[in-house]
Formats: sequence, C-alpha cells, structure tokens
Amino acid sequence: MEGSEIEKKAREAFFEDDFEMAVDLYSEAIQLNPNNADLFADRAQSHIKLNCFTEAVSDANKAILFNPSFSKAYLRKGIACIKLEEYHTAKLALQSGASFAPNDSRFTKLIQDCDRYIAEESNGLTSTLSSIDLTSTLSSNGPVMTVPSGDGSRLCDTTAGTAKEAERDSLVTQTNVVTSMRPKYRHEYYQKPEEVVLTIFAKGIPAKNVVVDFGEQILSVTIDVPGQDPYHYQPRLFGKIVPNKCRVEVLSTKVEIRLAKAEAINWTSLEYNKDLLPQKINTLTVQSERPTYPSSKPRTRDWDKLEAQVKKEEKEEKLDGDAALNKLFRDIYQSADEDTRRAMSKSFLESNGTVLSTDWKEVGTKKVEGSPPEGMELKKWEY
Repeated sequence: MEGSEIEKKAREAFFEDDFEMAVDLYSEAIQLNPNNADLFADRAQSHIKLNCFTEAVSDANKAILFNPSFSKAYLRKGIACIKLEEYHTAKLALQSGASFAPNDSRFTKLIQDCDRYIAEESNGLTSTLSSIDLTSTLSSNGPVMTVPSGDGSRLCDTTAGTAKEAERDSLVTQTNVVTSMRPKYRHEYYQKPEEVVLTIFAKGIPAKNVVVDFGEQILSVTIDVPGQDPYHYQPRLFGKIVPNKCRVEVLSTKVEIRLAKAEAINWTSLEYNKDLLPQKINTLTVQSERPTYPSSKPRTRDWDKLEAQVKKEEKEEKLDGDAALNKLFRDIYQSADEDTRRAMSKSFLESNGTVLSTDWKEVGTKKVEGSPPEGMELKKWEY
C-alpha cells in the first residue's frame, strides 16, 4: 500500500473516531515518509484525542523540526502542553504559531488561557483544566469530541454512544497504550543538588537515531533504529527542569541525559506522583572566617595573634657564633632558587660539611673535595 493511500485511510479512521487505528496508520505512513511534517502533526492530533499528551508533544516537536513555520504543529504542541499543565512551554509554542498564522483566533484564546493559569499557578491557586474549551481547536477535521476534566479516564462522543461504552473503549485504549509503551531498554537515575542524571542502557545506538525533547516538566525520548520497533520513553517528571540547560550524550553503551533542576529539591522519584512531596535540600554554608579554638579558661586566647608574635620574635632574635651562621645559611637556602639550593646541598654533602657553594655551574659537573680549615686534617669515618 502506498503512503498516500495509508494517509487517506488514517484520516478516514480519524473522522470515524477510531483514533487508535489513526495512530497506527499514521505510524505506517511515517515509516514510508519519515520527514513529512504533516504526518507528525496529524498523529499528534490523534494522540491528543487519546489523552496521550506527551506523545503528542513529541510528534509536534518533530513536525516543527521538519517545518519550522508550520503553525498547526505549534497549535498541537500548545494544546498538549496545556493538558500537561506546562503553561509556560505551551505559551511559547502558541506565540510562535501565532506569528505564522496571525489571523487564527485559536492562538489568541489559548494564549490568554495560558496567562490566566500562569497567574493562578504563581499565586498557588492552580486550577483544573475543566474551563478550557478545546472543541473548536480539535474539531476542524472531524466530529466533535470533548475531553472532560479530571483524570481523563472517560471520552464522551457527542454524536452517539453511552458513557458506559465510552468507558469500555477508554480501558481498551489504555491497555493498548501501555502495551505499546512497554520499555525496551533498562533505565535508572541518580541526582545531585542541581541536576538529575538519567541513564538509558541502549548499546551501540547511533546519535542520529536518538531524539530527546525537554519541556518544563516533561521529557520525551525516542530511539528509532531501522528494522526495530521505536522505543519511546515520555514521562512527566517529578519536578520542573530548565530545558536550555539540559544535556544529552550518546555513548557506546548508553544514553546519558542530564536534567537541570529548576528548584533545589530532592526528587523522591523520577516521574511525577501527586502523593509524593518534594524535599528541600539543605545546602551546607561554608564559613569564611578562620575557626576559633576552645579554651578551658574564661578568656580565650587569640592563637592567630600569638602565632604571628612568635614568628616576629624569631625573625628579630639576635644570635651569636655558630647559631648566627647557621641562621644565615638557612635564610640563604630558603630564599634561593633551585640551582643555588642544589649547589649548596651537593657541595656540603660531598665535602663532608667543609665546603658550601652557591654556584651550580662550578660544582655541578665535578665532585666537591673536602677543604678543612687551616691547621685541621680531614679524615674518613671508620665504621
């Protein structure tokens, strides 16, 4: 079957409200024409109908990649992100789409919705999505289907059917989605105060076959190797991230994804769970002041001051005889360069302490012979 015929059947399935079949047919068409932005945008719309919003975002991103001025792809992404409560990401996508379709009023309405929800979220009054009417934006190519508020476990067809039938169809849809999303590769994660590192153990995968997209609190990973079923991992994350600071590295044995945390909180799981509460990370403050030392006496001493005073007294101490001479030699050695130190050490050792030279050129190429003071004789020590 040719790609155009499969695409036609996919549209027919969508018009007949068979969104699962539409997704499958669009997927077949994409395999035959993997760079077609329209196919990804249309499959994103079918995913939205099935409440598969992270998949819809991933498809919309691919459509935008292949056609950066495709307003319909930005619209699909905006709608899916609103349902995921990713209002900032949704607003950016909708604003981009509006720039390419300035006369489309759907963008204006949805951007206003985003502004309202962002304001409520900032005041700690995030509301449900029940007031968002997506009927006009989703019914341009087929029968009207409304998505009610709540957990999205029911789909109500306004043209026919009962709530019981819709609930049964929803259960079948959820089963199929879970089966299709069964992971192929093992993954694990660990975290630091500033980031979460996710590792997907996929061996020998070329970087060109890995596509990773970031949202405010969503992650979309697709590994598509020719001849194999595509791997999709699209969780809603436990906490918010900073997309432009996130990084991806494809290695020979794994795919490493570094998620930059938007807040310094401890993620108690990788994926979002409304029953799990974030935990603040206690960062240790480094003291800039030098430590003080305890004392058994009521008045503690200033040990730093005492140390400085001792050093000063040692420096100003007046010595006589051999002590003064030794101090002079120590001062010369401490302030000397490397060659001078080598000359002093070599001459002193080889002459058995009778010669001390600071000229490396003179003593470096020959053995230094002993030179006892006048009236004295140099003898070797016998063991």
